[in-house]
Amino acid sequence: MRSLSDVRDMPCSCIRDREPDADRELLAHLLGFVMPGSKAASLAETLIAERGNYPRVLTSAPSRLIKLGVPPKGIDILATVAQSLERALLRELTHGNILAGWQALYDYLHVSLGHSRREHVRALFLNSRNALIADEEMGVGTVNQASLHVREVIHRALDVGATALILVHNHPSGDPKPIREDMQLTNHIRDAARVLGLHLHDHLVVGESGIQSFRKLGLL
Repeated sequence: MRSLSDVRDMPCSCIRDREPDADRELLAHLLGFVMPGSKAASLAETLIAERGNYPRVLTSAPSRLIKLGVPPKGIDILATVAQSLERALLRELTHGNILAGWQALYDYLHVSLGHSRREHVRALFLNSRNALIADEEMGVGTVNQASLHVREVIHRALDVGATALILVHNHPSGDPKPIREDMQLTNHIRDAARVLGLHLHDHLVVGESGIQSFRKLGLL
């Protein structure tokens, strides 16, 4: 088995060519801290086969990982790695104009929301330079309660001194295609924000298969 430094030092083009192998080796390395190497390699193979890739393993529910054979200490290690990755990606968004680096935002949202089994509505609040002030959860479970979300989002935007925002929510089904309720919520928040001088830059819908942008789809 390759060491962690071997995987880290591989050229980017080489890593892309053998991503599944690199995923398994990195996961086996992490699991090797809590179980024998041969068992770690076998479990890594099982986890990648079951969940599809390394990020999906990291963001899987602990109950699912336990059922697949990950010991409690292994759960802690994977959770720590996932939280560290999310924190590092978030830090990248707090320096400079968030609109100048959409891919960094997409990476962060995919890690933090792309594999969630519950629906979360979040708002990214921006200042006059479009730098991120705060990323806050506005609701869990549904986007159907549009009026409630509008009040919470606008009130919080004023509290933190935001001049603009990006609305975000995920689809647990994995398909990020906007639905009717998504469009209704977007229109309500856009109209309420406009009255108070706030600009809604976009509404992003996150799923396992990718991220859809209302602005790119011509819906905003």
